[in-house]
Amino acid sequence: MAVTAQQIAELTGVSRGTVDRALHNRGRVNPDVAARIRQVAAELGYRPNQIGQALVKTPRDFRIGVILQSAETPTMQIVSAGVHRAADELRASGVELLLREIRRLDTELVLEAIEELVGQGIQGLAIAPSAETEIRHCIDDLYEQNIPVVTLNSDVPGSKRLCFIGMDSYRGGQTAAGLMCQLLPDGGKVLPLAGHLNNTAHNNRLNGFLDTLRQETAYHITLLPFQPCFDRDDYAYEITQHTIQAEPDLAGIYVASNGQQGVCQALDELGLKRRIKVIAFDLNAPNLALLQADSLSFVLDQEAFEQGYRSPYLLYEYLMHKKKPAHPLIYTDIAIRTKYNSTLAVSADADGHMQQT
Repeated sequence: MAVTAQQIAELTGVSRGTVDRALHNRGRVNPDVAARIRQVAAELGYRPNQIGQALVKTPRDFRIGVILQSAETPTMQIVSAGVHRAADELRASGVELLLREIRRLDTELVLEAIEELVGQGIQGLAIAPSAETEIRHCIDDLYEQNIPVVTLNSDVPGSKRLCFIGMDSYRGGQTAAGLMCQLLPDGGKVLPLAGHLNNTAHNNRLNGFLDTLRQETAYHITLLPFQPCFDRDDYAYEITQHTIQAEPDLAGIYVASNGQQGVCQALDELGLKRRIKVIAFDLNAPNLALLQADSLSFVLDQEAFEQGYRSPYLLYEYLMHKKKPAHPLIYTDIAIRTKYNSTLAVSADADGHMQQT
């Protein structure tokens, strides 16, 4: 009697779908699990169904565009690593990913990239957008052209995008506020730093933090006016120095986007890195080093790799099977990281590209 894939699944303790992906090199499977599946299949003399094999060898061709803004930041490099991993895996299914990486937030360059990708025949688009009106209109126009859009890392609420994948940024801000209350049980002055307020993730992180602390009056925390640093460490450095000159009793700093390296450099130079508590976002290589050096008290991680990796798959499932995501908002975990529970699972490969290890 011929051995079936279901029997291999039962023997290896995995799902039927995992067996299929491992034997046909499709999708994401743990390398050790895949090796065990192939070994069991070989030992049992498994032969794939010939009709199924014919279907595997004749996949539909899809071309999917991906646009990442602020591509120079460590976190977006991790997102990019997820995109590259998905591109490698989906290639066997006839999918070509066209990645465009844009420095900082630049609406004009994003619109140009979308126009270019549409001209190259993309059938779906994953984008880390800003919440500009032009971007919203463009997403809606793509919807009318039957080109589905997945937003990642930052969203465009009210647009006709297929779904959003990323952190619930408002709750991220609330989480940071709760941590700041624990760090400052006797209260004190706190400086909120924002990045780009036309980025919904940055804006929601800021509002979640401010709203929560305004309600937690029992903690006697005084909120200073928020300052925009536009994701720049040099701006954050100068803002931190000027704030401490004006407020020498500053007790905490909340960094809602990037700029934490500039903040920590200023505090280190002033000998204040252990007295003034700093909370930031995203577990990347620079932030891991700052955690280990006690320059950051907490880092809130948002699974950046998963955002980049999963977005093309959401589009592929929709294009191939007309399968819509179960929910229009797919939130990644909000992980609280300290120096004691943080390791970096993403590193650079031989070509300098980030990859998950």
